[in-house]
Amino acid sequence: MPIKNRFAELLPEITEWRRDIHANPELLFDTHRTSALVADKLATFGCDEVVTGIGRTGVVAVIKGKTDTSGKVLGLRADMDALPIHEATGLDYASEVEGKMHACGHDGHTAMLLGAAKYLAETRNFDGTCVVIFQPAEEGGGGGKEMVDDGMMERFGIQEVFGMHNMPGLPLGEFAIRSGAFFAAADQFDINVEGKGGHAAKPHETIDTTLVAAHIVVALQSIASRNIDPLHSVVVSTCTFRTESEAHNVIPQHVLLRGTVRTHDSGVRDEAEETLKRVATATAEAFGATATVTYNRGYPVMVNSEEQTEFAADVARKVSGKETLEVSPIMGAEDFSYMLEARPGAYILVGNGDTAMVHHPEYNFDDNAIPAGCSWWAEIVESRMPAA
Repeated sequence: MPIKNRFAELLPEITEWRRDIHANPELLFDTHRTSALVADKLATFGCDEVVTGIGRTGVVAVIKGKTDTSGKVLGLRADMDALPIHEATGLDYASEVEGKMHACGHDGHTAMLLGAAKYLAETRNFDGTCVVIFQPAEEGGGGGKEMVDDGMMERFGIQEVFGMHNMPGLPLGEFAIRSGAFFAAADQFDINVEGKGGHAAKPHETIDTTLVAAHIVVALQSIASRNIDPLHSVVVSTCTFRTESEAHNVIPQHVLLRGTVRTHDSGVRDEAEETLKRVATATAEAFGATATVTYNRGYPVMVNSEEQTEFAADVARKVSGKETLEVSPIMGAEDFSYMLEARPGAYILVGNGDTAMVHHPEYNFDDNAIPAGCSWWAEIVESRMPAA
């Protein structure tokens, strides 16, 4: 089954939706315009039910097949939110909102799922029920968790759930996936180092927090290199080093370190947290300072179910006409993990071609990927719930 002809016909219309969303980016749960646009189009398509306000600003629509002897209910999910990035693409449809940008392709994901929903509502060539899910706040807000906590799976009877994300560097319209742990758990830490501030010309009268914090940054690298089994994945990155003074001659009283820990295994996650706290506090103590660690757990590991992954890969192979690439685990995080904790399912990557990487100010979703993405969504439904 190659690209569906209907999506070639719909490409100009879907592209127009995508570019409108791109020009009007919204952050986290503040997707009021995007959610309204999505809900309006779903109603226009003739979906059997359109519900707003799931997970604050999420939108869910129900599309029933011509028959329902199977009793199956599949969920298809796209994310809607943008990023706090200044766009540098120079596009005619570039962001009209200063400091906000669709730098991860969620505009494309939303448009592709809308296109699939329009087709499925037109044809209804399946036996069961399709639930399309448009989620806010993937970029750090945990919108997926909010929708699950709102009882979405139970309310709509969702039995399996599938998600998709574009991938720069992967050939346009091709697909990649893996079974099991796919995207990493993402945790955040703050380390407040307190010493004794003073004049930079008299370091012996101080407890130099800059020196202590620098040693902590270096020592934290031992978590990956000397504490965790080298056959397991862990990343510890200190990304912020902030002192209370910008003077050239002041040793600060306080230094704040901030960073992230990424893991693919719950046991490794526990070990990394425990080791980080121990290393930070003990290193500070060795210099006569103190370190207070605040450790917050973020998105869990995103785990693809084996059966659904194999099915998703088979569908992708039919759509692209090429083998679906099996990729290595990714250290990025994805809050579709919450939906996969609630129901079996799979998450796949669709190629965006030779473009800037996601989260880059020059990134742009390639509209030529739309037919492949829409076809995959539609075929997931039609193949998983074939018409009776």
